[in-house]
Amino acid sequence: MMISRRATLRLAAFGTAAALVPRPSFATAPSFATARVRIGVLKFGTVSWALDTLKQHKFDTANGIDLEIIDFAGEDATNVAMLAGAIDIIVSDWLWVSRQRSEGVDLTLVPYSTAVGAIMVKEVAPILTIIDLKGKKIGVAGGPLDKSWLLIQALARRDHGLDLPATSDIVFGAPPLISEKAMQGELDAVLNFWHFCARLEANGFRRLIGADDAAKALGASGAVSALGYVFHDKWANENSDAVRGFIKASAQAKDLLARSDDEWLRLAPIIRAQGQELAKLRDRYREGIPRRPVAEDAADAGKLYRVLAEIGGDKLVGRAPAMAPGTFWQELPK
Repeated sequence: MMISRRATLRLAAFGTAAALVPRPSFATAPSFATARVRIGVLKFGTVSWALDTLKQHKFDTANGIDLEIIDFAGEDATNVAMLAGAIDIIVSDWLWVSRQRSEGVDLTLVPYSTAVGAIMVKEVAPILTIIDLKGKKIGVAGGPLDKSWLLIQALARRDHGLDLPATSDIVFGAPPLISEKAMQGELDAVLNFWHFCARLEANGFRRLIGADDAAKALGASGAVSALGYVFHDKWANENSDAVRGFIKASAQAKDLLARSDDEWLRLAPIIRAQGQELAKLRDRYREGIPRRPVAEDAADAGKLYRVLAEIGGDKLVGRAPAMAPGTFWQELPK
């Protein structure tokens, strides 16, 4: 029997209102004591795929937690809810976490995914290297301070003396619109989020250069997590078993997604993809599962922070010249 729970909390801060609506639970409440963990996510975001798997297979209850998934309409709303203490965990990037720590907020992060965007061009396009982007019309999702865009700009400047914003026609837009314009042939190249890139790959496009390629060229020794699970140090200190339970449950869900094609078929209606498109999303998701020690990830993020701070300036990172200590969570001793 499914339990249907629906509660709405209206939260206003910094002029932003967010509606928090828990998703229905997949199972009746366990008979043993569990810790409730509230995670806020974008309703149609890719994080929902892993969380759906986690709940479907009851990895949360198996690890002593009751995970409550709360949907949000936008990233700003999740950030506001986290800062207000309305939820326990969100997904965000280490740049935001570092900036919050630099300003006195005790947020920290556990790596979630290394999947990042890429410059995409049509298979038949006469664009073979980054230098060929000069003079082209480039669509960019996420805005001028998007990490992937800044990294690719930094590489173009260092290796080719090419200032892409100055020498190309840059068009910013929402990810779906950028992909649509690319499909219609209105853009020569696009930089989009990883899952939009994967869908383009299944529809006649190829990767010119990924943000991960740029990161490695700029000093990273391996794949750097683009996003992580974010929570307060204070909450983690007071709920150490719940944190460990959530991290383990998340790892079990990602492990299942890494090895089971059937699980992806089950998720197809949620992902809204099938056939070659679903397969490409599956493969790119699997490539983005973090597989190296957190200390290495954090060290490389620190290197990239300096690159991003130089090109993005105060608007991106505030006044902190280096990534704040503790941005990546140091697991508590048992």
